[in-house]
Amino acid sequence: MLKYRYIYGPVNSWRLGRSLGIDPISSSKKICTFDCIYCQVGRARPSFAKRKVFVPTEKLIKEFKCFPYTKVDYITLSGTGEPLLAKNLGSIIKRVKRLRKEKIAVLTNSTLLGRKDIQRELKDVDLVEAKLDASSNNLLRKINKPYDSINLKKIVSSIKRFKKHFTGKLALQIMFTKDNLSAAKGIAKIAKSIKPDSVHINTPLRPCGVKQVSKKEIEKIKSYFTGLKVISVYDKRKNKQTKPISRKETLKRRGKI
Repeated sequence: MLKYRYIYGPVNSWRLGRSLGIDPISSSKKICTFDCIYCQVGRARPSFAKRKVFVPTEKLIKEFKCFPYTKVDYITLSGTGEPLLAKNLGSIIKRVKRLRKEKIAVLTNSTLLGRKDIQRELKDVDLVEAKLDASSNNLLRKINKPYDSINLKKIVSSIKRFKKHFTGKLALQIMFTKDNLSAAKGIAKIAKSIKPDSVHINTPLRPCGVKQVSKKEIEKIKSYFTGLKVISVYDKRKNKQTKPISRKETLKRRGKI
């Protein structure tokens, strides 16, 4: 049996339906500009935002072609770190679009969205999920533990610059824990200034060592985002059980199936 290293799933995603994952980082350890306290991939020192090729495009696409066909709603670039750090992200997206007709989503921590090269590479993507978990630099340091040169002002500015040129859908993905629960109103205020197409409110339901926020608390938080299209992890019904073809690689990236 072929051992898959870069393609994982498909999985049931409360945001995306049936999702097939592509990991352009595919490292034995997390490589990310953040080290979020709730990350299910594990903890690792945050990396400097220098892009490089982690997996050659041809190698990744070869595995993608060999992966058994299964119907999905989205093909999602995510995985063991920040996918925008992959310098060949644009070529991977182009090649995947030639091979499959499904929508493409990219999950990002937002730190690189202001870059023009990133904007060019993501121009044909259907959905970008951009992280926003804090309303202040102190909270950003506590929750997301970014690389030293990253601050909240730069992140928000990057998202806004990206949105100005992006023709696909932009969603803000917000993870609430007990640590940023009191900042919900401040986060909502920032979200309204960004004007995303939707807001996806999450709380840790996968193994990560951080306690989840209750459904009642999430419902209260949702009321702060008036005027925006909001869904939470508690709103979405589970789809029929999806059995991942690459179970080991899926567990490595999600912590739970």
